[in-house]
Amino acid sequence: MAWAGVSIAYTPLLTILLPVHVDGLADDRSVHWLAAITFVGACAASVANILFGWLSDITRNRRNWVATGLLLSALLLLAIPHARGLASLIFLVVAWQIGLNMMIAPLAAWAADCVPDGLKGQLGGLLAFAPATGALTGALVTVPGLADPPTRFAIVAAFTAVCILPLLLLGQSGTGGQTKGQTEAHTRPWHHAGIRTGTTRMWCARFLVQISEAALFAYLYLWFRSVDPGLGDASAARILAVVLFLAAPCALLAGRWADRRNRPIAPLRYAAVLAAIGLTVMALASSVTGAILGYVLFGLATNIFLALHSAQTLRVLPDGNRRGRDLGIFNLTNTLPSLFMPSLTLSLVPALGFPALFAVLALLATGAAVLLAGSQPPPA
Repeated sequence: MAWAGVSIAYTPLLTILLPVHVDGLADDRSVHWLAAITFVGACAASVANILFGWLSDITRNRRNWVATGLLLSALLLLAIPHARGLASLIFLVVAWQIGLNMMIAPLAAWAADCVPDGLKGQLGGLLAFAPATGALTGALVTVPGLADPPTRFAIVAAFTAVCILPLLLLGQSGTGGQTKGQTEAHTRPWHHAGIRTGTTRMWCARFLVQISEAALFAYLYLWFRSVDPGLGDASAARILAVVLFLAAPCALLAGRWADRRNRPIAPLRYAAVLAAIGLTVMALASSVTGAILGYVLFGLATNIFLALHSAQTLRVLPDGNRRGRDLGIFNLTNTLPSLFMPSLTLSLVPALGFPALFAVLALLATGAAVLLAGSQPPPA
């Protein structure tokens, strides 16, 4: 529930509310404004996530950091619609990213502190409901006539607090150290397999998949229009919503299967392979039906992969006393693709078209599956 609150905190802002606000201020310069704000904000998020995860390790108190980050990010969110220039928007978004990651980093480590390895697949499945919740909130606050722009920001802040406060008030304390229910005998197979190698493979695999996800997140609508100029933004939004809502129960089923079979990495490999197949179908698609089918397969696979990966990563962290810091380093797989993905797209699409981009992304997804091959730990 708290992780759904995190998704609510940033999804409506970054996908709808901020672009709409910038468009109203910058007109024909809105693309450049958004690029500058997004780039600087991603840099701030990368540093802040590592910093506050590490500080929550040192203080051995996740709850206070999450509470402080929730308060700070909510107050800054309320201030963003009142900004009237690029400099003030960049300042507020950077400050908001710092507050947001003050909340996110300790919260992720909190899960590592309290959820046993035998339930991490189920945890990953539940995490898949968070993006759908964030998308649903974005659709709700933008219903015509429901609220003026500042009130939309306030609704997002309120929904975020409603989701996170139960954990702050009632949740088991997260203090770092050994995961609840985890024993040395249980973790030993990972060390025999080379936990450092496993950690590196997990990081690289997620990084490769995130490049594909970031590219489709930014350019999906333009690609759909290149296949069928008559496909409108409402249709593209419905396709995205369907994929997000279908992915959540699928991820939950896959996570529960992984827990019961003690095969935490297997669903990640299968999902990476399916993502590569979906991208291949998209590269070859000549009709809107084929394009939609390819994207649905890709979208389901990547959403399942990312949700389960977030939970199973907790198994391979090298130091139980520095989970917050290490998860901050893993969070770079979420922010770094957004920094250089535009360069990859601009180098391929204008000259060779979207099929060339999807072919490269399919190779990256295949590489993720190869990296995860052989990473399965022996049965506990």
